[in-house]
Amino acid sequence: MRRSSILFLLAALIVLGAGPARGENYTLKGDMDSVLTYELQEEITAGEGIKKLTLSFVVPRSFQSPTYSQDISDFKLIFSPEPQERTSSEDKRGNGVVTATWTTPPPAVNVRLSCNVRSRTTLKVLETKAPFPLTEVDPGLTDYLKATEQVQADDPRIKELARKLTEGVTTEFDAVQRIVSWVVDHVHYVTPPARYDALYSLESGKGNCQNYSHLSAALLRAVGIPVRIVNGVTLSQPYDIEWAKGVLTFKMGQGRHSWIEVWFPDLGWAPFDPQNSVLFVSSRFVRIEVGVDNNETKHDGLLRWAQVRGARQPTLQEQINASFRSDRVKVKGIRESYGPKNLLLVPSVLARFEPVKVAPPPPPPPPPTEEERRELRYEVPFVFGNLDFPEDVDFAFPRTTTASGADVFEMKKNFLVETAEYVTTKVTQYAQVFVLKRPLKLQKVGLALHNFGGDGWLWVDLFEDNGGKPGKPISTSDLVPLETLSVKPGYRWTDFDFRKDSPVLMPGSYWIALGFTGSPVVNWFYTYGKPVGPVYGTRYKGVFQEDWSGALNYEFNYRVVGLTTADGKEKEKKKVVQKSAAKKKRP
Repeated sequence: MRRSSILFLLAALIVLGAGPARGENYTLKGDMDSVLTYELQEEITAGEGIKKLTLSFVVPRSFQSPTYSQDISDFKLIFSPEPQERTSSEDKRGNGVVTATWTTPPPAVNVRLSCNVRSRTTLKVLETKAPFPLTEVDPGLTDYLKATEQVQADDPRIKELARKLTEGVTTEFDAVQRIVSWVVDHVHYVTPPARYDALYSLESGKGNCQNYSHLSAALLRAVGIPVRIVNGVTLSQPYDIEWAKGVLTFKMGQGRHSWIEVWFPDLGWAPFDPQNSVLFVSSRFVRIEVGVDNNETKHDGLLRWAQVRGARQPTLQEQINASFRSDRVKVKGIRESYGPKNLLLVPSVLARFEPVKVAPPPPPPPPPTEEERRELRYEVPFVFGNLDFPEDVDFAFPRTTTASGADVFEMKKNFLVETAEYVTTKVTQYAQVFVLKRPLKLQKVGLALHNFGGDGWLWVDLFEDNGGKPGKPISTSDLVPLETLSVKPGYRWTDFDFRKDSPVLMPGSYWIALGFTGSPVVNWFYTYGKPVGPVYGTRYKGVFQEDWSGALNYEFNYRVVGLTTADGKEKEKKKVVQKSAAKKKRP
């Protein structure tokens, strides 16, 4: 153990090209200060047969922490038409809840919630001397140490993993950074997941923001560290971090989000976002509601109703907007020599901790010789890529309904966020890397796109890798007329055909970039984090720039389709099939 001071640790394991991996670790200096207006609009269509309709919202409140603060002013909540009943209350977690009830429901209800927010991320040095295990916890925090249906802190598998991760640790900060680092490294973002609880993510390695929060909370509570779940929204305003190789741009989808706050005896509650960062949230967050898990933090935007049997259920359309009146972000990265595997951000902390180190992976096998390449036979179907995304989902109507009694129902908020980049702009070009471990005869490249209109043609360019950036062009797909892409809501695969050239690609890194002509309006869906590729494997540049110096913190959804060579197991299986077929043919 050693005493260390770190100003924002940005740690990443990068695998670019066929060579061995290396660590790229950065300390970041700077801060953020934003002033904005947050607005939530909902439209509920009730229809016939609805006997009673109830809506509830949580009032965002000012909040102070060692790393993040928000000041709320000019809060307004307007219903049209006005409800027959309107009450304000405070729940046992300190959330202010406004409940509106229509005992004679109208055909439609419109809601407008708005407030002004000053959001600051303060990057001052934090000094914590909190020991581990914690010697004393405020009795008022005992609920944040308990297991729940979604935070299974008492499960033997959770308890054993938490014990192993914190073995030999003597400070709370070191325990927290080890646990959250493990979650970031071992859970891949998918939406929507099959379940939202901690055990699902532990077993599957998948989840959305709720899963990241629940698993982190379960592991931390299992070793006696109080954690509460936070619900709020994130805003799509990007921000840049300057580093030696250009700019690293961070961006989230605009929508509902879940993160955690961890209690330190000498710091109070400190926010963490396990899905994206460690020990801080940016000025793109609006904090709204807290609780023990996401089953409890359900009051903001909750719709409940009673209906006659067989009646048509109401629909709810939600829109979140934010306008930034001022936005100051000044953050710069400096390279360090240690860090955990995936992308992490940590505020300045002065504490005793052990820097997480990553052993480099074994070197890749040597590329085939020219003679071996000529002998390769491409006959095995191959599909690879960042394949998981919510296909054909209308993000304006993403909610599901659950029954809470006979002919009584509720519709909770969910965390299905539209994450996509407008990639047919004439100002910026985007490229996504893919890393092959086997030879490939390329046939098609699919992109998860949504056509919003316009006219023109689309295509995909294929590039070699040049030091972690797009390099020499290899091939271009056939053109796809925009009119062949559906304009119905949602994202779906659009395939770009490379069979005219059928380029043969040896193991290594390659880049794909969407090209266009005319005036199409097309979005390309992306996934939080890097579920498949390397940390800096998503690039952008201005159309008049030569260098792809911009990097993005997410990964576009893509699929690579073609034929690859048979490995040893496939060859053995093929021999068995051939022998079996030969026996059947014998008289």
